[in-house]
Amino acid sequence: MSKPIVIQGAMQVEVAVLVSRLSGAVCETAGGWTFWRGLLGGVPVVISRTGMGMSNAAAATAIAIERYAPLAVINQGTAGGHDPQLLPHDLVLGTRVIHLGAFQSPYRAPGAGSDTLAWRPLDLMDQSETADFTLPVPMSFAADPALLAAARRAAYPAGQVVDGVIGSSDVWNNELDRIAHFHARYGTLVEEMEAASVAQVCGQYGVPFLCVRVVSNNIVIGAPHDVATANACQAFVAGLLPLYLPPAPIPALLRPA
Repeated sequence: MSKPIVIQGAMQVEVAVLVSRLSGAVCETAGGWTFWRGLLGGVPVVISRTGMGMSNAAAATAIAIERYAPLAVINQGTAGGHDPQLLPHDLVLGTRVIHLGAFQSPYRAPGAGSDTLAWRPLDLMDQSETADFTLPVPMSFAADPALLAAARRAAYPAGQVVDGVIGSSDVWNNELDRIAHFHARYGTLVEEMEAASVAQVCGQYGVPFLCVRVVSNNIVIGAPHDVATANACQAFVAGLLPLYLPPAPIPALLRPA
């Protein structure tokens, strides 16, 4: 069988539709992580239930890459809205994912309180071992161009589809000023809790990556959670698979010495 595409979802509700559509499904586990191998519309895939959060997602990604040597990794699922123009069922194609959970707070004396809006992003990929490895903006990971092109061609009747920045952290933000800060300063359209760590691991392995997230709720406009959004996102991802055309490998004779 040719190399599979790994499709991730944090919770069972974010992978159940995909698993139900598999042909020849084989369920495998490694530690606390579950993977289903099979064919989805004739395309070899591995469905990965990563568990919630950055650590779970990073570990699941490393296991999947080591075990299955995938052609690509697609991280998908639900997300909370930052952009007031987005409604539940709207879909965000992550042109970039950024890490919203790695910051350095400036010194503040006892009794001075805390101001999270003044925190500076950290570069967790920095290897200089200096005392200052802050960034003007959070760590950013770009989508694979071929995967993004396929997603842009895929049909999605459940809502609008937009390109944009997806923010990730182990924090569920309900403070509207903090959400507005991320949206205004870093351009985040939605937030979730896995994709940046997945993108970081994929980048270190050289595996193409894309994040697709559906708006499940938007606290900015008071739109409540809609559990059915997870199903719509999975159906969309299944539809983009046959549209993905990975770059052809460069023949050995044409590679630079």
